[in-house]
Amino acid sequence: MNTVYKTLCSPKKFIIGKNLLNNPSHFIKDFGNKCFIVCDERLIDQVNENTVKSLEKEKIISHVERFNIECTKKEVERMCSIKKSKGSNVILGIGGGKTLDTAKAIAFYEHCPVIILPTAASTDAPCTSLAVLYKENGEFDQYLYIPNNPDVVLVDPVVMVTAPPRLFCSGVGDALATYFEARQCYQNFGNNLTNTKSSLVGYHLSQLCYKIISDNIEKAMDSIECKSNSIAFENMLEATIYLSGIGAESGGLAAAHAICNGLSSLKELHSSQHGEKVAFGLLVQLVLENAPTGEIENVIRIMKIAKLPMTLEDLGYKKWNDQDIKKVASISNLPSDTMSNMSRKFENDDIFYSIVNANEMGKRYKQISIDNLKPNYPIE
Repeated sequence: MNTVYKTLCSPKKFIIGKNLLNNPSHFIKDFGNKCFIVCDERLIDQVNENTVKSLEKEKIISHVERFNIECTKKEVERMCSIKKSKGSNVILGIGGGKTLDTAKAIAFYEHCPVIILPTAASTDAPCTSLAVLYKENGEFDQYLYIPNNPDVVLVDPVVMVTAPPRLFCSGVGDALATYFEARQCYQNFGNNLTNTKSSLVGYHLSQLCYKIISDNIEKAMDSIECKSNSIAFENMLEATIYLSGIGAESGGLAAAHAICNGLSSLKELHSSQHGEKVAFGLLVQLVLENAPTGEIENVIRIMKIAKLPMTLEDLGYKKWNDQDIKKVASISNLPSDTMSNMSRKFENDDIFYSIVNANEMGKRYKQISIDNLKPNYPIE
């Protein structure tokens, strides 16, 4: 008899506090004394000036290595080779989602603890035991499933609120899909990202993620505009980084992320953010579900406030070609992706037509004021 497992996965510690980027040593010293730092290029100077000196005070030797833009197998192998040469015994990832995924992959292959310090709330990558690998040309390659979640996730709200606004908005798009995808997995007994079944707690954490976003998005966007931290902004960090990651990993993914993976095949969209593609993928999922209008309109309300793209043209795809979109539909419907967690099996043509309809729906709602939307919220 096959045993059915339900799982709830999370990092060992999730900490929000000011000045963590400049002074993270208190949360690293228990894991090792030789720290290999994977860092976004734009932060190299600040990390060398402040973070490294903080580690030195705790007698932690560190080496800072610049991340080369894309999380590929080649980049992970390059980093592992340097890490070995330095004799490092703990990994610290500082930067955006792809940088952090690279840090997690290094820690997995090198059997080291990993501390994650995101510098923008652009995805839910920090908390998951998953790394997304891309091909050298920027297309989606594969998911790397890692046995353990990060040891510690450190979130500095002052750093986050001063990051480019588009990155925060992308994180909102990624997190916005969490509840709707987890709902499909839970209702249809689908697999989550640990290849087990969704737990009730994981499902309700995804609901809480959606509630926090719905309640705080307007005030958080005010904080982003004036680059000033607030309670609402910190609430959103809990939703977009922690709850979105836990909700996605323990609750599962469905059509929204499968569509996102398909969209990565369009070279015109390689400059778009992960969460921007996921948000459009969510519109496609809601079309596939034939979701109630009120539910769609609350999603649209949040997307408008967060200034998320609502059409493929908004994402950067300017010249429509049916064959391109059919390729997106085909890739999103591969057996290895998460479209299989939807309520029924869809044919490639079903997905193609839903992308067309979601795109048209996005065009229509772009012309409608937020004041004229009639969102059905909260969740019952």
